[in-house]
Amino acid sequence: MSKRVSVLTSRHIALGAKPDQGEGVGYADWNGMNVAWNYASNPEDEHDAVRQVAGLFDVSALRKIRVRGADALSVVDHVSTRDMTKIYPGKSGYGLVLTEQGTICDDCIIANLGDDGYLMVIGSGEGLERLQESAEGKDVTVELDDELHDISLQGPKAVDFLNEHTPLDLPSLKYFHQEKTILFDQECVISRTGYSGERGYEIFANSNEVQIIWDTILEKGKNIGIVPCSFTCLDKIRIEASLLFYPYDMTKENSPWEVGLGWAFSKAGNYRGKAAAESLRGKERINFAGIYADHNEALAGGEILLLEGKEVGVVNSPAYSHRMKKSLALVHLSPEASEIGTKLRVKGDGIDCTATVGLTPFYDPDKTRTHA
Repeated sequence: MSKRVSVLTSRHIALGAKPDQGEGVGYADWNGMNVAWNYASNPEDEHDAVRQVAGLFDVSALRKIRVRGADALSVVDHVSTRDMTKIYPGKSGYGLVLTEQGTICDDCIIANLGDDGYLMVIGSGEGLERLQESAEGKDVTVELDDELHDISLQGPKAVDFLNEHTPLDLPSLKYFHQEKTILFDQECVISRTGYSGERGYEIFANSNEVQIIWDTILEKGKNIGIVPCSFTCLDKIRIEASLLFYPYDMTKENSPWEVGLGWAFSKAGNYRGKAAAESLRGKERINFAGIYADHNEALAGGEILLLEGKEVGVVNSPAYSHRMKKSLALVHLSPEASEIGTKLRVKGDGIDCTATVGLTPFYDPDKTRTHA
């Protein structure tokens, strides 16, 4: 597969994302596309902007797949654990993609665009391959659309700012709904979705339009504090909000029940891996959980977790929240060790500290901000 390229590459480099610095720094590959891991700006300042005003992310490295045709509904309903018959035009649904063994090989958001057309957005798992299998012999086309870019404005002032520049009544757009509209005189689709723990919007637009929209958001939003944000910032805010990332917080080893995603498992339909996943309910070997580590910086990831000397889990996604002044981590724990308040020991390369199992999400546990 040829290298996928964001048309916003020159913007990221101008902001300080230096190419070829390696994964996790600079401007480097994720999911077959270079993404800005760091800008010249401080990720903590970007983090503050998202929580207090709004931050702009280029998340075009997510794969956007168009599913069209008379059998499009049956195909997306077979690949996702959500009941797609209930996802009407203008609405989207978060679901899992399962293996035949009932474990997770990807997660996805599928939007109903109307007229037998759907947009499936996935990360770096096997969603495309499973979708193509489900489409075999059906009256449907499946097309990866890299011309379509995806930028995301997340934060409490995003709604009022964007609403000034679109004919769409943005405050009335419900959570997990989307609509085709005009923004800064450019055609796009605005979706009330995101990966931040804040009320925010994803903007889907083609190459020419997305460049104008990106530049104009930063130009017109600068005076109120809107800033471009890196993937380092994105990782911090999604961990605070306890949003899972495949393949770190969920893998092909995990059932939906083990990672707290049973709510995305529909009783309706005959989707891939359904019976096998159902048979795993009640047989959880691990639980998804969050810990507060007694450490003055982020853990490295991969540390083992012990309870009274017995290994009971592993650290998957760590971050230090300067806003909460805590070292956080999303972890997998054996069921007997996952009760809130349980005291654990964290051991890894150069790390030996205590930790406490905490309530997740760490930030805004009632999700009042995303659902505002």
